[in-house]
Amino acid sequence: MPVTFPPQRRFILLGVAAAILLLFLALPTRTNRFQSAIPESSDRPNPGSFDADDFDPPFTHPAPVPGKKPVVDESVSTSHGNLRSGFARLQRTDIETTTPPVLRSLDSDAKIGAYTWGFNVLDNLYLRNGTFYLVTNDKSRLPSKAEIMLKLHLETQDEEEDEGSQIIEYITPAQAKTVLGENATVVSGVSMLILDPPAFLVHFYHFWGEVILGAWRVYSTLALSKDTTALDRLPFPSRIIIPFVKNDEWRDRANLDGPVLRLAFPDAPIESAGIWNDWKKIGGTVVFERSITVNRYSAHKSPLGSVWFKMIAGTQNLTAPYHFWEPIRKSVMTSLFGYAPQVADTGKPISAPRLASDPDSASTPGRNVPIVTYISRQSTGRRLIPEDHEVLIAGLRELEREGVCILRIPVMEKMTLQEQFAEVASSTIIVGVHGNGLTHQMFMPPSLRSAVFEIVYPGDWAFDYWMLAKNMGHKHYMVRNDTITTFGPNEWHDGVHYSEFFHGDAIPVYGPVVADMVRKRLSQPASEVEA
Repeated sequence: MPVTFPPQRRFILLGVAAAILLLFLALPTRTNRFQSAIPESSDRPNPGSFDADDFDPPFTHPAPVPGKKPVVDESVSTSHGNLRSGFARLQRTDIETTTPPVLRSLDSDAKIGAYTWGFNVLDNLYLRNGTFYLVTNDKSRLPSKAEIMLKLHLETQDEEEDEGSQIIEYITPAQAKTVLGENATVVSGVSMLILDPPAFLVHFYHFWGEVILGAWRVYSTLALSKDTTALDRLPFPSRIIIPFVKNDEWRDRANLDGPVLRLAFPDAPIESAGIWNDWKKIGGTVVFERSITVNRYSAHKSPLGSVWFKMIAGTQNLTAPYHFWEPIRKSVMTSLFGYAPQVADTGKPISAPRLASDPDSASTPGRNVPIVTYISRQSTGRRLIPEDHEVLIAGLRELEREGVCILRIPVMEKMTLQEQFAEVASSTIIVGVHGNGLTHQMFMPPSLRSAVFEIVYPGDWAFDYWMLAKNMGHKHYMVRNDTITTFGPNEWHDGVHYSEFFHGDAIPVYGPVVADMVRKRLSQPASEVEA
């Protein structure tokens, strides 16, 4: 006998059923919930097509079977690293070593290797028992031993010219498995290998203005492209390795080298001789997915080394992207201040950090004019004649009274790192005696009017800070008492000269000449500003 309900109860039951149905239809599927939680992006996997293996926890992978060869996973994209963190990734040892091809210039489709004397970008560089191996069937396509590494000046080695290259070998893919074993452990990402003893590393200019600058210039050629965003996408080094230096012996007395490395490459650990010794003790083979090698003695063998007498001379033969240093400057500034200050074509700072405690170093509220920073060395060995120092300051102060600029006079050795960098972070012009303080120009924003005035003893010449300015995009002026010398983009001084007074404590300078040139640089029409 069928069951019947009174009309009122029937309407109630139908309402409940309808509500349940509507609630069920309103519930999103698991896939839809996933999609709503992840913004659409071309570099994310399709949420509806995840492979279960992508989410395997590490402990679900089977343990290796004794006597069975390990599986070499060649399916993982080298550009993104190993998806299974916590497990070593292996690679066959017969995969050849290469150097990435880069454009010779933006006006040509011709390509060359991304290397020069002392600075080399190498893919699949192998290391076993303290020896580097380049696996290739054609050595002519790779840099020579001499171009990679010469002297190391280690206590355990003699003074032979090629002592550094004794730890470099070329082998063919056919020889690789015999020499290196069947598989190598992959050191993923980009490894910067500074193959130098500590002698020149313990100086802010030599470390940053030569080693790091040269390495980055050569590496940045990989981003030389008509696509102006390519440089911003170039990966930073994954690690920095200084294998022939014990512990902290690479650090400079002013303690700038290391902290600035941390600011520039926050994710990159810095390793010294310990990791080299570990690799030797392990006895196996590692392969650097991509490496940037640096060796000072090899770099000085460049034919351009006898022209400019600087470690990075040879790197100038490679065409780097426009303002190639900007990713480094911006990283350091952002790490310190939360943003990277910029300077307009007028020379005026778009924004300026206000951290310095010295009243002379603080910008005046309400005055948006260019900033001139005179880095005083009067408390150090190499310095100006005291009276000339005062006259120079008086001339620059007069520019401040005219409204041409704001003058800052920091004494870097008495300031914190943050204060030092705040001084130059929005400067347009830096003035100073030849010395370490002028290395700070690396973190001054490049702009139409940015310039460095370097003061030396009359008749002397050194390329250190001219070379830095050339790479940073600043105009360089060499001040020798009452004479100022400058060169165009494709011109330079003939030779170097160091008199007995170069490092002296009585360097003369005629302040009014410097002040007049600063006034001209900051006041002339944009169309007349010298490059």
